[in-house]
Amino acid sequence: MTGVAATRRHRRSRTWWKTAIGLLLTAIMLFPVYWMLNVSFTRDQDMRKSPPDLFPAHATLEGYRAVVDQQLPHLGTSLVIGLGTVVLTVALAAPAGYALAKLRPRGGGLLGFVLLAAQMIPGIIMAMGFYAIYLSLGLLQSVPGLIVADSTLAVPFAVLIFTAFMSGIPGELLQAARTDGAGPVRTFWSIVLPISRNAVVTVSLFAFLWSWSDFVFASTLASGGAHQPITLGIYQYIGNNNQEWNAIMATAVVASLPAAVILVLAQRYVAAGVTAGAVKD
Repeated sequence: MTGVAATRRHRRSRTWWKTAIGLLLTAIMLFPVYWMLNVSFTRDQDMRKSPPDLFPAHATLEGYRAVVDQQLPHLGTSLVIGLGTVVLTVALAAPAGYALAKLRPRGGGLLGFVLLAAQMIPGIIMAMGFYAIYLSLGLLQSVPGLIVADSTLAVPFAVLIFTAFMSGIPGELLQAARTDGAGPVRTFWSIVLPISRNAVVTVSLFAFLWSWSDFVFASTLASGGAHQPITLGIYQYIGNNNQEWNAIMATAVVASLPAAVILVLAQRYVAAGVTAGAVKD
């Protein structure tokens, strides 16, 4: 009994240290988020204090007033771009993933390699290409142009996720649909897509987050336009002689809320969608 008690104490001790280390690492990783909140409530005259205040001694809402007065149109534009990117990405990637997973088209392996290679292309190179194309088409400084550009980042990843997930759908289920007279389109729409809910949520989340946080395409294709996303709205506060840090951080806080809420709500589906296809029965 003494040996069993000692073993239990040893296990509890190890668990305590693991918990302490985990909390310490979590605090370190979350400190930038706390500092963002702290600065968002700090007055301009207190920004350069040395040492800085760990808590805003004279809290102010000036930064959040600037968000309400100046940034709401940018937030609305980012929301439209994000939702448009989600719709376009799912509309293109889901049928492509189904075709690669179940229809086995000729050259499917080569297409998968091309999709992997496409994710390695630097965004600035793609932005320059889009700039030349949009200049001739008249799509510069337009919301549809940004939606298409942002989708190019999300679609290759989305096709790979859909392909991995749909590869795990039992072939007997699709064969039963074909026996009942359903063609490839009907089978995809009525059987495959509803089953692939986790993959749809995963792809939608990542597509939205990429478009919501995009700066390269926005600064290249929409700078100076009437409809600019929130990343450019934040950038407007930064200049050679003007750095409104409380407004910058307040805007960052507000801009982080939609992404954080969506991530919390969708985390269960994302975990299932990302790991789909990793283990074969």
